[in-house]
Amino acid sequence: MGKTALITGASRGIGKAIALRLAKDGYDIAVNFNSNQEAAEKTAEEIAALGVKAVTYKADTSDIDEVKAMFKAIRNDFGALDVLVNNAGIVDDAYLLMVNRQSLEKSLAINIQGYINCAQQAALRMAGAGKGIIINISSVSSVIAVEGQTVYSATKGAVNSMTATMAKELAPRGIRVNAVAPGFVGTDMLKSIPGDLVDRYIDSIPMKRFGTAEDVANVVASLCSDSFSYMTGQVLVLDGGLSL
Repeated sequence: MGKTALITGASRGIGKAIALRLAKDGYDIAVNFNSNQEAAEKTAEEIAALGVKAVTYKADTSDIDEVKAMFKAIRNDFGALDVLVNNAGIVDDAYLLMVNRQSLEKSLAINIQGYINCAQQAALRMAGAGKGIIINISSVSSVIAVEGQTVYSATKGAVNSMTATMAKELAPRGIRVNAVAPGFVGTDMLKSIPGDLVDRYIDSIPMKRFGTAEDVANVVASLCSDSFSYMTGQVLVLDGGLSL
């Protein structure tokens, strides 16, 4: 039997890079997406080209009913689930005085409730096998102050806290839970930032470059390996020294 990993928000960016990296390590991949089916199918094709199985699943992770249906389908398609990577999230920056209720509720639902929904369903399945790995994608904004990210930083701080608590609860069941907190990563989200601001961001990073989605994927893959079998409840900050 092969190993199976579910990556939420895997149609592009960091999620896609993680899916491809784990596929190279021999994992069959469950590709979750919420809106961009075409991109998700393309990701699945690239994964299948690596010689492993890939299936796409449309689900809003903040909706527990959709999450339960996705996990049921994954069980039918793959059997056991070995790894969950909670990656699906939203960044909706606004200064505190400009935060509106709709944006706030959506960010809390996806970035916090979505992670809990998926972790709960994954843990229910992993506990029966007595083993499993959950990795939550956090952000450097959880450990440093970034203007305009009051809501986003609050959600990612919550991810760090829930990671520790999940790890303590699930360790006796053979399930490890860790988080990866990337800094600025060169994905599509950075394309909307003005050039002069990009230069200012790069100048603030001791390593003088943005990270790549592949940088994040490599750390996730390492956390899934036996080399990290005694690590749980930790947040690995991957930011080129930005938070120092």
